[in-house]
Amino acid sequence: MEPDPVDVFLAAHPAPIAELANGLRDTVRRAVPDALERVRPGWRLIGYDVPQGRAKRYFAYVAPELEHVHLGFEFGIWLEDPQRLLEGEHLRLRKVRYLTYRPGDRPPERHILELVRQAARVALLSRNERMSLALDRDAAAADVRS
Repeated sequence: MEPDPVDVFLAAHPAPIAELANGLRDTVRRAVPDALERVRPGWRLIGYDVPQGRAKRYFAYVAPELEHVHLGFEFGIWLEDPQRLLEGEHLRLRKVRYLTYRPGDRPPERHILELVRQAARVALLSRNERMSLALDRDAAAADVRS
């Protein structure tokens, strides 16, 4: 039997990082049970696609690094994040947002489950639907400020 590529990928990381990454993987799979998981070695991460008919749409990733693990969302700028936990605004002009956890952190599972579910829903939207969503959010934010 061939070893699982994800297990092989995570074995190259320190045990506390691999354990944290596995916990985040479990949360992604609970949130979107039909998500397709695969190692993306060029990006050094575990990527998740949500099936869409015969196609699939990339929506999330778990990226272990030496000191922490990122849980990221391909269309993160479209996610509702009232607690403002998502990072990545400094990446200007990029749509990706992410959360960062270190060994010993206790990721807020309910919040993560909701973000992962939102990320899968947003990934399934067309480009025009995502643009409408962004415009609606911008208009709502402008109303709040005035």
